[in-house]
Amino acid sequence: MERRSPELPRAAGAPPVSRPAPKHVGRLAEERRVRRDEEHRAAARDLSTLSDMDAVPPAPKPDWLVEEERRRGRGALSNAAGRFEPGAREAFDDGWQSLDNLPPFRTSVTVEKPRTIINRNDSPDVGFDRSINPYRGCEHGCIYCFARPTHAYQGLSAGLDFETKLFAKPDAPELLVKELSKPGYEPRTIALGINTDAYQPIEREWRLTRRILEVLRDFGHPVGIVTKSALVLRDLDIIAPMAERGLIKVALSVTSLDHKLARIMEPRATTPQRRIDTIRQLSEAGVPVAVLVAPVIPAVTDAEMERILDAAAAAGAKEAGYVMLRVPLEIRDLFKEWLLAHFPDRYRHVTSLLKELHGGKEYDSTFGHRMTGSGPYAWTMARRFEIAVERLGLNRRHTKLTTRHFSRPPKRGEQLSLFGEET
Repeated sequence: MERRSPELPRAAGAPPVSRPAPKHVGRLAEERRVRRDEEHRAAARDLSTLSDMDAVPPAPKPDWLVEEERRRGRGALSNAAGRFEPGAREAFDDGWQSLDNLPPFRTSVTVEKPRTIINRNDSPDVGFDRSINPYRGCEHGCIYCFARPTHAYQGLSAGLDFETKLFAKPDAPELLVKELSKPGYEPRTIALGINTDAYQPIEREWRLTRRILEVLRDFGHPVGIVTKSALVLRDLDIIAPMAERGLIKVALSVTSLDHKLARIMEPRATTPQRRIDTIRQLSEAGVPVAVLVAPVIPAVTDAEMERILDAAAAAGAKEAGYVMLRVPLEIRDLFKEWLLAHFPDRYRHVTSLLKELHGGKEYDSTFGHRMTGSGPYAWTMARRFEIAVERLGLNRRHTKLTTRHFSRPPKRGEQLSLFGEET
């Protein structure tokens, strides 16, 4: 039985009589205080010696970044020299306020004269073996664009140069006619605008994508389009008849439904709501439409996957896919600069999840792994996608394009055979 100390008598209204605490109570309080002090010291040590996985590097020096006024409406914050360049250039103020005189970054287009226009690939991660890119560089300015490092082959930066110093291939339609007319050509679906968006803003003036579609229509050749732009609706007069013949399908890439986030992440692309409306209009015109939740950025856009799929399915999309964020080569530093500028509180978490996706590295280019990653986080995202797709009835049928309409149209002045065969 517990023994209690007898209560000392006290007058009515008098304050309680204080008694010294038992020895064991004082000892426990002292132990708690010691443990608390040790925890505080340990926390201080952790903050000063964070591991490489969790460390938050200091924000880039101001000299690394281009002034906001000069890059207004652009995605990248810097313009470092390409990785193949022997030297690097950096703007600095020499004391005469010379930086104030630098002009803003404006879009310029250079004519490129390739010898061929159909690019071949053997990647098992994509569902096509050939593609056409009428433009090099992209004015949409998506900070995450996997094509940014290709600008280094032109001696240019993957940063602001990629968004402003563009290349157009005006001979693309004629080159395509030449390649499709070769006797040994075997038709298969061509992916249009995979590296850079074929419907980026300069397409309004150059109209190369439209002319390429006209060639593919005349040859009866199947084509798949991936875009972020509502400009694709301009060519419905070509796309809809091709869809009736099983020659075309279109995928709209939607990264976020948050207008403000999209504005800083992909500044010159069509707004998210207009992309959803584009899906609706294409679907109503009888064009097979898919939605790509791409890329999924950990701790930034990943929470929106189901909302994007819901909106796209309601608009008429029948197929869906997703791709996790990839940060190869220069994209890693460009993305980190962007992340520190816009979401500094999430920097540590985002980089940690990226490393979890790729086995401790920020990127792994291994085929079969680079698009989706691995580990618990990758599994969770894949399972979320599967559940949403099943619930919405997406991917129950995959549109397969046909090559049975492929034929080489007669050349000017060439006589047609009575039986429709080449003479």
